[in-house]
Amino acid sequence: MKPTIIISAAAVVLAVSLVSCRKQESTKTSPAMTLEQKIARFAPTEISADVAGLSPGDTKALHKIIEAAQLLDPMFLRQVWSGNVERLKKLETDSTTEGKELLHYFRINMGPWSLLDNNASFINGAPKEKPAGANYYPEDMSKEEFSTWIKGLNEQERENATGFFYTVRRAAGGHLQVIPYSSEYREWLKPAAALLQEAARSTDNTTLKKFLTARADAFGSNDYYASDVAWMELDAPIELTIGPYETYMDELFNYKAAFEVFVTLRDETESAKLEKFSGYLQEIENNLPFDAKYRNPKLAALSPIRVVDVIYAAGEGNRGVQTAAFNLPNDERVIREKGSKRVMLKNMQEAKFNKILLPISKLVLAQDQQADVSFNAFFTHILAHELMHGLGPHNISVNGKETNVRQELKELYSAIEEAKADITGLFALQFLIDRGLLEKRMEQEMYTTFLASMFRSVRFGVNEAHGKGVAIQFNVLTDAGAIRMNEPAGTFSIDMLKIKDAVKKLTGDILTIEAEGSYEKAQALIQKYAVVRPAMQRGLEKLGSLPIDIEPQYTLVPKTAGSIR
Repeated sequence: MKPTIIISAAAVVLAVSLVSCRKQESTKTSPAMTLEQKIARFAPTEISADVAGLSPGDTKALHKIIEAAQLLDPMFLRQVWSGNVERLKKLETDSTTEGKELLHYFRINMGPWSLLDNNASFINGAPKEKPAGANYYPEDMSKEEFSTWIKGLNEQERENATGFFYTVRRAAGGHLQVIPYSSEYREWLKPAAALLQEAARSTDNTTLKKFLTARADAFGSNDYYASDVAWMELDAPIELTIGPYETYMDELFNYKAAFEVFVTLRDETESAKLEKFSGYLQEIENNLPFDAKYRNPKLAALSPIRVVDVIYAAGEGNRGVQTAAFNLPNDERVIREKGSKRVMLKNMQEAKFNKILLPISKLVLAQDQQADVSFNAFFTHILAHELMHGLGPHNISVNGKETNVRQELKELYSAIEEAKADITGLFALQFLIDRGLLEKRMEQEMYTTFLASMFRSVRFGVNEAHGKGVAIQFNVLTDAGAIRMNEPAGTFSIDMLKIKDAVKKLTGDILTIEAEGSYEKAQALIQKYAVVRPAMQRGLEKLGSLPIDIEPQYTLVPKTAGSIR
């Protein structure tokens, strides 16, 4: 039996405080919002970190790493849309005020579709509809054509066609074929690999050297398993995440991974403080509120937590709404054998809390609950969210077939998984509070802060996985009476007598959908609840003058020739 550890709110706060044209092209904004106003939804924010403590070898390595990272923007640009490169070239030739605004907003979104406006096109000449398959598949390919095609493939070919690291293209005869990322993006991966190798030769940290070398090899071989394992074992002042990871952009099947990079510095003291959470993951898994037969009796042992400050981000890591934390890798083999790593972006979270969440809370929360909004609760729930991605169903059996949740839920997976991580995160924190492992006062703070943060997330748009997942939770909890709208003020508050049971029930429902691999139940949940109802819309309308997210200005990284940003 594990010893009881009291984790104070002050300790967690301490842990983090030390812790995304040409002249004739015009916008397609609605009369109510100009392009300038759309840009203003992203608050320019300087993002920096203290690099003074790095060794000379790591300092040299950092410069090469950043050079490699800057190659991911042009590569990611091509993943978004086949016409992105030509569109960017046109925008860069227009020196008018309108042209500069179009270029600015294009760079925020890394394409001509506004991520905060249901992917509405804001540039004349670009497709009105963002391709659901991004540039991973032929734009004229239907889901039915793909499904018919893979039936005729052998097992290895089918695995590649549905795998993370292969694009699907048309051959000369018009039939579909798979192209490995190592070939598709060789123009950038080859020089990026060379830079990572240079960085590996410079660093004096053996685990960083191993990861850089393995990831450079993966860029050429298209096999990321060994480098994902090396990333899990990385224990260095420089915490680097670079490669193809998230599948949000593949709205056809959720199969294909987008390139992203986060160059960060690790806060070792604060990472160690939060590492204690990992010791309770198995106990939480054993008490998840769904059928015990679906629980994992033995979680993978390696589940490190890193608290870091961001120096530079690129690709999907710097597009639109900024990432506050992440849980990787997504390869089920690595998760099964090694677990997953949770990375908390401290300086990003602090910027979001101060510039976005606090102002929101003053407008949408009942006055008597506003004082309960805290960075402590915001940070801790983000941590729990990332931890919960590693719990619950992953590899499952459906009708006697061994598969995984992502494959079964297809394009619905991201929204369901984000909702799962949020709601199960609340359940897990309540579990720790009930056992005296977190202070009792955290209870009111975490629910109230999460309520305010729901409005923050839904402003990202219910077309986006995180926003869609939050809309589901908000509506289910409202129907259960756990969230109340207060008339006539139109503010919202938590009913502490109902919230715990409502959270527990929704946690069980979503976990069961994933365990069963039920596409039909996931679809029904999304269709019914992933909407903005009138009550929430009334709250959102109060927030019109507030920025929605930050636009990072990476002060330590100079703009280089040919840089997209």
